[in-house]
Amino acid sequence: NNHAFISLTMGLLTCILWLYTFEHQQVFTCGGNITAESGVIGSQGYPGVYPPNTKCVWRITVPEGRVVVLSFRFIDLESDNLCRYDYVDVYGGHVSGQRLGRFCGTFKPGALVSMGNKMLLQMVSDANTAGSGFLAVFSAAHPHERGEQYCGGKLDKPSGSFKTPNWPERDYPAGVTCSWHIVAPRNQIIEVKFEKFDVERDNYCRYDHVSIFNGGEINDARRIGKYCGDSPPAPVFSDGNQLLIQFLSDLSLTADGFIGHYKFRPKKFPTTTLAPATTTQPVTTRPIPLKYSVALCQQKCKRRGTLENNYCSSNFVITGTVITAVMRGGSMYVTVSIINVYKEGNLVIQQAGKTMSTKIVILCKKCPFVRRGLNYIFMGQVDEDGRGKIAPQHFVMAFKAKNQKGLNVLKNKRC
Repeated sequence: NNHAFISLTMGLLTCILWLYTFEHQQVFTCGGNITAESGVIGSQGYPGVYPPNTKCVWRITVPEGRVVVLSFRFIDLESDNLCRYDYVDVYGGHVSGQRLGRFCGTFKPGALVSMGNKMLLQMVSDANTAGSGFLAVFSAAHPHERGEQYCGGKLDKPSGSFKTPNWPERDYPAGVTCSWHIVAPRNQIIEVKFEKFDVERDNYCRYDHVSIFNGGEINDARRIGKYCGDSPPAPVFSDGNQLLIQFLSDLSLTADGFIGHYKFRPKKFPTTTLAPATTTQPVTTRPIPLKYSVALCQQKCKRRGTLENNYCSSNFVITGTVITAVMRGGSMYVTVSIINVYKEGNLVIQQAGKTMSTKIVILCKKCPFVRRGLNYIFMGQVDEDGRGKIAPQHFVMAFKAKNQKGLNVLKNKRC
């Protein structure tokens, strides 16, 4: 037995040494077409510093009928909250695939899974580089495998269930992405209910979460909700005949997971599509169109009402720091690094690592007037693309620490 143990240990050590040697001796070039069941991809010159001003594209193809599973083993790119400078994009296809994520800094995502047998990686660097780039491994997997890592698939029967890997025997694994694409006949809609639900809790569902989208792809503008914690979301109804449910777990804490059920319903069934789960009430206010009358900007610029009486009439309520502010036409386009979200509504929130940001259009550039680098409370409406819209009648004020308590009270207010 000792001999067998020593032999096994030596075999493992040899394997580890071979992998280490392979990863550190392989010459990584800028992009390429890779057709294989598995492989290793690294940024140009890895583990040396990657070159500036480059755009490298890798196209992965695994055998027909399989999906691509990609895991980053190492990532070190110039860090930026919005990944604007150096970044790696991962797409679930070669031509018009859905973007599965954009990554920079040292944030290592969980396993990324394509819907088909193709995946594309694109790495972009600007004039200033910082870091050793990335190293990732990929492999082919069966799309409906219910093992440790893989889950998801296409659901087109009139009713059915979906659940996290390992349900109900044990917690879901760390570092997985599951996408269920539910397709009903054209004249029907889809109802989704969660029977049990326990996903790592976070106020903004930044880590492990379930997102539900109208249509067949991940599109923040069409997101119905984002859910985490241990309370099952209320029933969800699709607008049309397709829904995409995506579950994502990061590389740390896990929980029991969930089991959900869906069924097709006739289109005339009354729907009450929910606002995203970080708010408690449905959106009743219509978004403000970008085309607005000049008269809107001619009224006197004066803040009306209080935090309290503007809270319920606003589609979104956030606090944040203005990081970019650009004048275009008579409007100001700002990017806000989020401090806190009190009411998310339909607002699209981008995430890079643990930093969140959003885009807001101030319709009248001087009302309210905001400056880069300062902190504000923003209350307003949302357009069809998920951007915040602030008109003169909306509530914006400088954010100070003393406002925090009042905002926390409002967060629990029922409108």
